[in-house]
Amino acid sequence: MKNIVIFGAYSAIAEATARHLAPSGGRFFLVGRDSGKLDQVAADLKVRGATETHVFASDLAVPAGVLASIEALYGTFDTVDVALLAHGTLPDQKACEADAGQTLAAFEINGLSHIGLLTLLAERFETQGTGTIAVITSVSGDRGRQSNYVYGAAKRAVSTFLDGLRHRLAATSVQVIDIRPGFVDTPMTAAFDKGPLWASPDKVGADIARAIEKGRTVVYTPWFWRYIMLIIRNVPAFVFHKTKL
Repeated sequence: MKNIVIFGAYSAIAEATARHLAPSGGRFFLVGRDSGKLDQVAADLKVRGATETHVFASDLAVPAGVLASIEALYGTFDTVDVALLAHGTLPDQKACEADAGQTLAAFEINGLSHIGLLTLLAERFETQGTGTIAVITSVSGDRGRQSNYVYGAAKRAVSTFLDGLRHRLAATSVQVIDIRPGFVDTPMTAAFDKGPLWASPDKVGADIARAIEKGRTVVYTPWFWRYIMLIIRNVPAFVFHKTKL
């Protein structure tokens, strides 16, 4: 029976992933700011097969919330088999351009809070020598673009941290997975026009659950984003700078 912790547990992608993991009968520790939403997710997972659920309300945007969450987690579980980091926000790029405070706040929740959690989790996982650390980053981190470079920079920082963490833990059986979704139809993207490249949270959640099961390293979801971003990363700067991406 696996012990599974999910940070940002009621985000659409995290909830969908948990639904795919629950039938295996795991024990879940769910973290987020809203205890009511956490309770709803916990109840749903119990129906779907989870043997045990625990919730902890905490604000992961502040260091104290990160520390409190880890203390509560390891006060409940002696070891953790799967840790999924799925919290964050989608900042308004234009607002960030006009306000350094908003830029720093966006970087705190989408970058630094993940790095803080990973630092604390890595020590535990390294000691136990096994398990899976999975983090939802974004294709936005593959190349800075004018439309969302604040968000993309935070996600790229996390991806680079994961690269180093994977190298550090290479001598163990700990798997470190960087999950890079493309466009996903969630409440966070409700204001965006949707097109054929958009995926459902359930599709992305299924891909994440499969990646955890198979021990992948870097996962683009849906799969075709790997090739889209390969092209975007390799467009020469003199051409790229003429686009409006």
